[in-house]
Amino acid sequence: MQQITDTIFMVRPVRFRMNEQTAVNNYFQEDIDLLNESVNKKAQQEFDGMVKTLREAGINVITIDDTQEPDTPDSIFPNNWISTHEDGTVALYPMFAENRRMERREEVLEKLENNGFHIGNIMDYTTAEDEGIYLEGTGSIILDRVNRKAYCALSPRADEDLFIEFCEDFEYFPVIFTANQTVDGARKAIYHTNVMMCVGDNFAVICLDSIDDKKERKNVISHLKNDGKEIINITEAQVADFAGNMLQVRSAKGKKYLVMSQSAHDSLTPAQKTAINKYAKILSSNLNTIETCGGGSARCMMAEVFLQKK
Repeated sequence: MQQITDTIFMVRPVRFRMNEQTAVNNYFQEDIDLLNESVNKKAQQEFDGMVKTLREAGINVITIDDTQEPDTPDSIFPNNWISTHEDGTVALYPMFAENRRMERREEVLEKLENNGFHIGNIMDYTTAEDEGIYLEGTGSIILDRVNRKAYCALSPRADEDLFIEFCEDFEYFPVIFTANQTVDGARKAIYHTNVMMCVGDNFAVICLDSIDDKKERKNVISHLKNDGKEIINITEAQVADFAGNMLQVRSAKGKKYLVMSQSAHDSLTPAQKTAINKYAKILSSNLNTIETCGGGSARCMMAEVFLQKK
């Protein structure tokens, strides 16, 4: 069982903009005064720059172009609707925003198979949408694949019962908590776990201050420490710069990297960078437009491929 992969797939946007349907509980999104066409063009430039950076580091990136129809402004964040697993299973997840549900495209699975990957089974949780229940993939669920633990910060987009069902299906131990951020003076649930937490092979980057409940915080810390992870704690201000939204990957030759945005990188202290560099080389890319309008960052843009080759 491996924690990190050398293959990811990414969806190149064609109608990227601020999604009004996700803005209701994604407090990281901001409206910027640009025509949607120029917003999309900037997002495409940032996307292409990130793909180039990853490929130059020896990471296998499979890209697929989004389509003009249906209108899916958030298609650049595929990790919310799909996850892949070493036993050949693909999981499909229920999405909070109606216009995000159309991101689940058969062509993506076909593209993975055309790249030589074997899909043996599909676990489809999407009917939960009919009941207003959501669990948004590896946005909501942080997997420690080696230690078989799954971390989940509950929110309107991460239902506790469905998360537990996922853990039973995939044989993960559930670690459940609530992570908050301050919005207009009030504490509100952070919409996705992967905004405040990243689990690597031997370390975890996490904003412990966002877990207000002391028991829950202590529980998360003890799970990470018991599994031998060095905890690299980040602040709520750094979370706002997407410093929690990172993903550890490796090159085909086995070199380890931690992928993040330029704003995340710039927010890190020298001590935090030193701690990360013990485990992985930092790869960063300018994602300002994507972060500002989409409210997501580097990790959200990458869906990991853990499937075996045929």
